[in-house]
Amino acid sequence: MSTPLWTAKQAAEASGGRLTEGGWTATGVSIDTRTLQPGDLFVALTDRRDGHDFAQTALDKGAAAVLVSRPEVCSGPRLVVSDVLDGLVKLGEGARRRSDAVRVGVTGSVGKTSVKEALAAVFRKAGPAHWSEKSYNNHWGVPLTLSRMPEATRHAVFEMGMNHKGEISTLTQMVRPHVAMITKIAPAHLENLGSMEAIADAKSEIFEGLEADGVAVIPADDEFAPRLMQAVQGSGAGFMLDFGLTPGAAVRILSYDEGPDGGVGRMDVMGKPMDFRLRLPGAHQAVNAAGVVAAALGAGVDPDLALDALSELKPTAGRGVAFFAQLSKGRVVEVVDESYNANPASMRAAFSALKLRKPHGQGRKLAVIGEMLELGPDSHALHASLAEPLVEAGVDQVIGVGEGARALMDALPPALRAHWCESADTVVESVTELARDGDVVLVKGSNASGVHKLVSSLRDKAASATASA
Repeated sequence: MSTPLWTAKQAAEASGGRLTEGGWTATGVSIDTRTLQPGDLFVALTDRRDGHDFAQTALDKGAAAVLVSRPEVCSGPRLVVSDVLDGLVKLGEGARRRSDAVRVGVTGSVGKTSVKEALAAVFRKAGPAHWSEKSYNNHWGVPLTLSRMPEATRHAVFEMGMNHKGEISTLTQMVRPHVAMITKIAPAHLENLGSMEAIADAKSEIFEGLEADGVAVIPADDEFAPRLMQAVQGSGAGFMLDFGLTPGAAVRILSYDEGPDGGVGRMDVMGKPMDFRLRLPGAHQAVNAAGVVAAALGAGVDPDLALDALSELKPTAGRGVAFFAQLSKGRVVEVVDESYNANPASMRAAFSALKLRKPHGQGRKLAVIGEMLELGPDSHALHASLAEPLVEAGVDQVIGVGEGARALMDALPPALRAHWCESADTVVESVTELARDGDVVLVKGSNASGVHKLVSSLRDKAASATASA
């Protein structure tokens, strides 16, 4: 029988709550009755909807107990606290205190989820591991991830996101990482933060929570690397590792031979040259890999094991995975799904990877570009600046989606302007009309632009293309 994640007594002591009845044990923690598993502790958070409205449903579905502030909403085992989110935070901090896990925190304007997933793969090879699901990186996602951490965890990695000053400071104090990493500083959330310097400072808050003599990991190639170093020096970090292409970096990419679906290269790891292979598209993935190795080193993991784990990673939905879809009249197109999210830096990385892809037969390169959000007053210029890298990638036709994409369409050579769609609701029709047999179709945009709807539609056509491709 597996060790329970929480006994009633442990959960009550950690959260500061009151038990209506004891004797239960929880094997997981859930905030959503749709994905709740029997034996989970259901946490009745209030967000778009009040979780208390679903407390009885959770118990009926087999929840071990519910964490609530209003015990009268249901009958059954209840853990009663004055504030549910605060109770979850305390539960997470209790999980942190009882475990000897080496904890790694990851933030950055781009790449943080990809790096978190890569570190999770590395840590799984090194022993019992724990990591953030999806992009659970906010004020409830981080404590939820902490609360789910088994006591026997050896290594854990937590993603931390923000769009306002002070948010990461709060999250890093919950996690108290032994290793704190920044992937890259890039234009994102400019609307709220006002400047790139402010973004760098907000991301640097991750170092505030470092355990004594912890390890800070920073991008050596970044324009704001000196500013990040200053933040590290003002923190409790005992060590700093940098990564990238810059000479002298602790983990440095010496060479990388990139192909459409990955590449091979060589990196210097603290003075030791090491060969590596990736199955992830884009030259930026080599730099990400260097960052993963640096963070793994900080966490006490052998770099050979880290590179072995990295060699097995494959792109996932929304992050560069490619598939074939069959349209009407026998047309088969290759779809490159980069629809998870977007900012100027990740857009350029996607275009760079697209440059290496070759259409099939008489096919062309099509790009469906959704608008980028939260860029502030420079939004128009930042969208327009994507025209040149799109041209360099050899794109033949561009479909823009959303108001922000108008500036990009206006900056493109007229021959490349296929369509502009006010919303993603009409983009499926535009693509199916425009696409030719053999085309490569890149789909990239912010989540709110809705371009992921196009990917979903094309995925429905993927099965029928498998036999044809």
